[in-house]
This record gives sequence, C-alpha cells and structure tokens, in this order.
Amino acid sequence: MQLTANSMTPAGYHQIEQEITRLELDRPNRIKQLQEARALGDLSENAEYSAAKRDLRHLESRLRYLNKLLQYAEVVTPETTDQIEVGKHVDVQFEDENDTDTFQIVGKFEADLDANKISFDSPLGHAMINHKVGDTVTVKAPNGDYQVTIRKIKG
Repeated sequence: MQLTANSMTPAGYHQIEQEITRLELDRPNRIKQLQEARALGDLSENAEYSAAKRDLRHLESRLRYLNKLLQYAEVVTPETTDQIEVGKHVDVQFEDENDTDTFQIVGKFEADLDANKISFDSPLGHAMINHKVGDTVTVKAPNGDYQVTIRKIKG
C-alpha cells in the first residue's frame, strides 16, 4: 500500500468531520458576536469588534483547512496482515528497557503523542511500517539512532 501525506485512518477522517460540524454550528454565534460588536459604534477603537472579527476569520480559515484535508484525504483501512500498517496498534520494546510501549500508527494529521498516536512518517512510525512481530528496527531520529523490537501487532 502506497502511503501519501494525506493518508489517514477512518477514525481520523471522522474526527475531522466532527470538528467541521462543530465549527459550522458555532459560525452563526460568531457572526452574531461580530454584528453586536459592530453596533457598539466607532470601529477604529472597538476592541470587541476587532476580537470578534479575528475570531470569525480564524473559524473560517480552520473550516477551509479541514475541508481541504477531507477533499484530498486517502482513508486507509488496515488489512488483515501480520505487518505494521496505518491504523494498527503496535507494542514495542525500546533497546535497554524491559517494558513495552503501545502506539497506534496514524496519518500525520492525526498524530497525538499524548494519546500514543504516532504518524507513519515520524521517525519511529517510518522505521516500523511493513515490519512484523519479532523484527528489530533502527529508528533514525534527529538526536541519534536507536533500536526498537516489535513485540505485538493488533488490528
């Protein structure tokens, strides 16, 4: 499977759809705030107007960005193979450590290290793609190379 910059999991696609819906529901409120601030008078020294205008611009910019992401998205569903692919959860053991860490391989727009979601094009994700349980791979990181051993792959 050929991965591109726009590859993402079905869950990632759904998250973007949900954010678009939330922003579209919030848009009328932002427009109302702008209109109310405009009614306060002199626009040149109206901090509320400037803030409301900036907030609406930010919301509309975010909507355009998210819609473009969905327009060009390539949703990747993991196949039932024993290889690491986008969407799969992987238990890895870092060299010189006894315990394992679990990561989900995701598209770059879904990456969230706090949730242990790493992008397939991150150094660790890139090193593990298409490998199998038992493989030891070398991760070429900016601060130096290191090795991890793949202990488990879950669909």
